[in-house]
Amino acid sequence: MCEHGINVDQLKLAIGQSDDAIALVQQWLEQLHHLADHGHRHDASAALAQAGVLLGEARAKLEKSANDLEDSGDSDVKVELI
Repeated sequence: MCEHGINVDQLKLAIGQSDDAIALVQQWLEQLHHLADHGHRHDASAALAQAGVLLGEARAKLEKSANDLEDSGDSDVKVELI
């Protein structure tokens, strides 16, 4: 726990950057899934597809956390050195 609070805007930006990175990996996995499927490597294809689904779930949790930060109303908090 931070003694002096957190920079919510910076945290939301970091969450957004993480989401962007996961989105890129999700696209790569989709391409790999199709390559494996076309190469008749069905077990690998299924595993890659499942990994893509799990990344989609992770992105949904990141979005929820960003929304929770937005809704918390903590952005009005000011910290003063006494």
